[in-house]
Amino acid sequence: MTPAEMTERFFGEARRRMDLAPSIERLLIMPKREVRVQVAIERDDGSIATYLGFRVQHDNARGPMKGGLRYHPHVDDDEVRSLASLMTWKTAVVGLPYGGAKGGIQCDPTTLSTRELERITRKLVDEIHDVIGPDTDIPAPDMGTNAQTMAWIFDQYSKYHGHSPAVVTGKPVDLYGSLGRDAATGRGLQLVTEAALRDLGRDVVGARVIVQGFGNVGSHTARLLHGAGARIVAVGDVKGAIAKDDGLDVPALLAHVKSTGSVVGFPDTRSVAADELLVLDCDVLVPAALGGVLHRDNARHVRASLVVEGANGPTTPEADAVLHERGIVVVPDILANAGGVTVSYFEWVQNLQHLSWAEARVDDELQQRMAASYATVRDVAKSKGMSLRTAAFVVAIGRVGKATVMRGI
Repeated sequence: MTPAEMTERFFGEARRRMDLAPSIERLLIMPKREVRVQVAIERDDGSIATYLGFRVQHDNARGPMKGGLRYHPHVDDDEVRSLASLMTWKTAVVGLPYGGAKGGIQCDPTTLSTRELERITRKLVDEIHDVIGPDTDIPAPDMGTNAQTMAWIFDQYSKYHGHSPAVVTGKPVDLYGSLGRDAATGRGLQLVTEAALRDLGRDVVGARVIVQGFGNVGSHTARLLHGAGARIVAVGDVKGAIAKDDGLDVPALLAHVKSTGSVVGFPDTRSVAADELLVLDCDVLVPAALGGVLHRDNARHVRASLVVEGANGPTTPEADAVLHERGIVVVPDILANAGGVTVSYFEWVQNLQHLSWAEARVDDELQQRMAASYATVRDVAKSKGMSLRTAAFVVAIGRVGKATVMRGI
């Protein structure tokens, strides 16, 4: 099942519960604009390389469109279209005045020099600068891109439109970025994990947590949950996975990863196969790597009582149905990992107001926004007798649909 088909399945379940008219459904599903551009550069060796760039702008009923920009060999129309739609629902469910967008370039950043990456980024801006902007569409980092990428976009866009730091978020702090942005997605995951555990009658202190994926999102999630008293009993990355029943020393693990590039080989742990990691005994499972890792073949073997989605689309619709049937609570991606876009919103606000917030204010505002959003979704789920995922889509679709109708078609 493609990412777009997965999104449509989850959307469809919420639509059926809302009795949404087919005409409104089509209006909300169809992207506002899809852009495909040629990105041609001269490589360091003098050869010419041509890449395919995408930007899908899904909806702007509630405000400017917002979404990441990824550099990856397998970026395609279907993936970007699906992720743009998810951004619409994600920004709506946490009450941000945004719509959804997503973009990417079909390239392998690991094979490109820093100078080549800069050329690719600036050439992409040359091609799409007239359809992005602080009041139109605001990119952000994603897979294969980072704060430096955003700095190049800001600079190149400003050459066309004047000084415009609010055109992108996720910039370096020294170049109009926001304090607290790096850890924002992980902090949001920590906050909703603690809230969901309380609803299950559990405390985060002593809770056994598995984090699949140890990049920016997974590592910050593990660090923050460990700091709150949870036991991180297993983690994994692209090179392997490790486990320790009485809990990992997360600060020491972070130092190990910084020096070696992987969790593999961390002392006093046992190696775990990648497919085994997801079905180890634990209280909380945080899939924070790739999409589709929980599927019909392994969902029946998951032993967590709570799944908190750090990645986009880590659970297929078939797996989601199995987990719901088994009574395993799933906090969906459009709510659980919304901390990143929330602090991106704070960065955008700071840029527009020419202000800089203290990190404590950023964290406090994030805590309030995530707590309120989780409570809204939980209450809808309880009152309507539906899963948190369906409830999150119901909340988001309701907000976007209402804005669309009020603005006029």
